[in-house]
Amino acid sequence: MKRELEQIEIPNEHEARVRSLAVVREAFAEREPQPRRRSWKPPVAIAIALVVVAGLLSPPGRAVLDDIREVVGVEKAQPALFSLPTRGRLLVTADSGAWVVEEDGSKRLLGSYREASWSPFGRFVVVSRRNELAALTPEGDPHWSLARRDVRFPRWGGTRTDTRIAYFSQGQLRVVGGDGKGDRLLDNRAALSAPSWKPGSGHVLEYARQDGTVRVVDVDSGEVLAREKPGAPSRGGDQAAVRRLLGDGDFAQPVRSPDGRWLAVGWPSADQLVFLHVVGRQQIRAVSNVSSQFRSRSFPTISGWCCAP
Repeated sequence: MKRELEQIEIPNEHEARVRSLAVVREAFAEREPQPRRRSWKPPVAIAIALVVVAGLLSPPGRAVLDDIREVVGVEKAQPALFSLPTRGRLLVTADSGAWVVEEDGSKRLLGSYREASWSPFGRFVVVSRRNELAALTPEGDPHWSLARRDVRFPRWGGTRTDTRIAYFSQGQLRVVGGDGKGDRLLDNRAALSAPSWKPGSGHVLEYARQDGTVRVVDVDSGEVLAREKPGAPSRGGDQAAVRRLLGDGDFAQPVRSPDGRWLAVGWPSADQLVFLHVVGRQQIRAVSNVSSQFRSRSFPTISGWCCAP
């Protein structure tokens, strides 16, 4: 009986085998050569290809897929973002828009904005649409708005009483006051990447230029305070802490909590948000299903972690 059953041809079995072999060959051909040090990436790539094959040939392949997913990410992660591990509020941007996450895990959608940044003390949020730069309260109430073309990378800095916002419009780096006034061009040769305000320095901005150099500029006077040549050492202390605790992975840029004790880092391939306690006793807390919680097709971005209200 067994031999007779083995000789029975299942409908479309041959076509399924051909498709499966093509998937495996394509996955193997696209795998990039890896350095000599051990990495989880090649085994995961091969494992995923095998899962696709199993799915094509038999229903049990779906069960194998659940096992393979556990290869990437933190085990025993929470199924939802029930709360933050310390005081403060997260600012998150997703396909659905910009969100504020409170300490108790409650979320508020501010609107269909594609980028966002906290003001220095969390009183406001600067947000951008394609042709709009705007400031809102954390509750989503409008403060002011400017019509500008192709707005990107808004970043808010300054003191408690005197702030500035750096942003790009049509590829040019501009600066405007925190009240929405005094908008002006700062550099038309800046590289299209997020600038950063120097902490505790008033209105000093650091940004990359198209020639690969990095400038540190007092935006009020226009004085260039420092220049760094291409290839200058990277300041990746937080990234190093993430890799020390989690290993290799496609981690997003980590964001530090207001008290400086925790890092929040996105792990897109695992669809997880991971919190790392990096001061004193090390702790790891993770949340799964992040994209669906923010109604996003792509993995959301942690845009800031600011002060408690």
